[in-house]
Amino acid sequence: MLIGYARTSTLDQKAGIDAQVRDLEAAGCEKLFREQVSSVDVANREQLALALEFIREGDALVVTKLDRLARSVAHLMSILEVLRAKGASLRILNLGIDTSTPTGKLMLTMLGGVAEFEREIMLERQREGIAKAKADGKYKGRKPTAQAKADEVKALRAQGIGASEIAKRLGIGRASVYRILEYVGQEEAA
Repeated sequence: MLIGYARTSTLDQKAGIDAQVRDLEAAGCEKLFREQVSSVDVANREQLALALEFIREGDALVVTKLDRLARSVAHLMSILEVLRAKGASLRILNLGIDTSTPTGKLMLTMLGGVAEFEREIMLERQREGIAKAKADGKYKGRKPTAQAKADEVKALRAQGIGASEIAKRLGIGRASVYRILEYVGQEEAA
């Protein structure tokens, strides 16, 4: 059985996931798993975990592109190990790779290494660019969103609302709520 997996990074990429689903269906996938989550957020890729749990001996996991599946060689290798242990394989449509063959396994390992290398180079350039912009006084970092909501946090806390609910209502992290409340407590103590 061919099992398709489609992923986009954000909710704004609906067209991207629709195109992947069309390609996977055209390739003959009988079961599809799809999700919209960042590849960096490996822990929250529930549909990938379900696909890997669902797959059986002789099945193939099919993706349209390698970057839809894994961001690092280590992550790719762990997915391949799960598939191998289950007697399944991986197919990547845009590369024509099928890991049920020795050549496919070799090609995938090499391409995964190149992809990770490219990503590391890109991140290194990004860090260098940010450092240069900071040195030139052009980079200030992102505007702190939670601190802008400090008055709202204080008002909700005064109403007896807990930190988790405050964070949920205001769309900020719970740790940010605690930081704001801790700062308020320090001001009051002074």
